[in-house]
Amino acid sequence: MKTSLLVLLTVSLMFNGAVFAQQAVQPARAPATVPAPAAAQPLTPAQQAQIAKQDADMAGAAAQVVQLVDQNRTGEVWDGASVVAKTVVTKQAFVQQIAADRKTLGAPIERKQVGVSRNYYEANNPQGLPAGLYITVAYATKFVNAPQPVREIVSFHADDDKTWRVSGYSLR
Repeated sequence: MKTSLLVLLTVSLMFNGAVFAQQAVQPARAPATVPAPAAAQPLTPAQQAQIAKQDADMAGAAAQVVQLVDQNRTGEVWDGASVVAKTVVTKQAFVQQIAADRKTLGAPIERKQVGVSRNYYEANNPQGLPAGLYITVAYATKFVNAPQPVREIVSFHADDDKTWRVSGYSLR
């Protein structure tokens, strides 16, 4: 099953505070500067700790997003998505596509987080994504009607206002 919707969700994680649908979430903090991909330098212990905390914060936010999807509250997820994401898909299309995919797959019976990754995209990248830093949380999720685990992905983008918002959700 391949569904890729490049926009989603009611999650906002701010650098100086966080809000997720009436619930407080620990703030996600990104490094003050984002090095270019080619400029990889060894990280200091403080930077490593900061990234580990951010990974945990983003994993927690992603868990809340998939919980909303599990509860068939995808409209709420879309309501909180970034403006960039909302230009890619309408709320109706987003909700209908996820409902159709979930109907086919059935209820989730097991979900394991398999990774957190970061990607920095320059303007005019081949993927057509808005420039900036993205953090993606991936799960291997078993569904009642799927013989194999399905890759479930929640992506976040650091918006111009320094707020992390869901920028994508997909099942592959």
